Amino acid sequence: MKIVFIGAGNLATNLGNALHSAGNDILQVYSRTFESASTLATALGGAPVINIEDVTKDADVYIISVKDSAIADIIPSLCNGRDDKIFLHTSGSVPLDVFKGMAQHYGVLYPMQTFSKTKLLDFKNIPFFVEGVDDLAFETSHHLADSISERVYILSSEARKHLHLAAVFACNFVNHCYEISSELLGKHDIPFDVMLPLIKETANKVHHMKPDEAQTGPAVRYDQNIIRMQSEMLRDNPIFKQIYECMSISIHHVAQKKGDNK
Repeated sequence: MKIVFIGAGNLATNLGNALHSAGNDILQVYSRTFESASTLATALGGAPVINIEDVTKDADVYIISVKDSAIADIIPSLCNGRDDKIFLHTSGSVPLDVFKGMAQHYGVLYPMQTFSKTKLLDFKNIPFFVEGVDDLAFETSHHLADSISERVYILSSEARKHLHLAAVFACNFVNHCYEISSELLGKHDIPFDVMLPLIKETANKVHHMKPDEAQTGPAVRYDQNIIRMQSEMLRDNPIFKQIYECMSISIHHVAQKKGDNK
């Protein structure tokens, strides 16, 4: 298929490379900066574009992969004069009907993964969640996902919002905990890589156990002496202290609920 990418960030870089490798023709890459547009367009064999008015009308599909707050702003100009074209966005939290009244054929192509430009991922096991306002948009979104992934799911906008929320907890918040850990270690000249075996084993556990079954630590049994001591150690950083206390309470509540249900 002939594709134009609107956006040249982390997700667009990974998805663009995957779709290009699957045999699709990437005609153009649009970005607000020439450097970003040119870097990705060159890698994908397309042309860079920095003015939305210069986006070609010859593509079959326009894939919008920009920050959520910019999607609604870019749609009117992009969809204008392209009534027969297909428009897909890649957001986890923006509803399908963001296109309503602006396009006829539109849908969602959402790969649930964390991406970076410097590390291209194999999409084979990355789950895709697709949606379409009509058969053409749905079948196109499904086809593109199928061409690079073995895990494709049909999901409504409402359900996708909850999926994205769950992903924020499983990825973004967990990574922030890594950052807190790194900062605490750094104050005592301890390298963060001492945590890597622990992180690896924790992640491996949930491949075979439910998360509540894999949970360990003082909060599970609510060891108040340790919790008070560690909370006090964070007194110079009230936000970290609050996170620690809220997380400890939440972990203990889950453990109690599990015990009550036995």
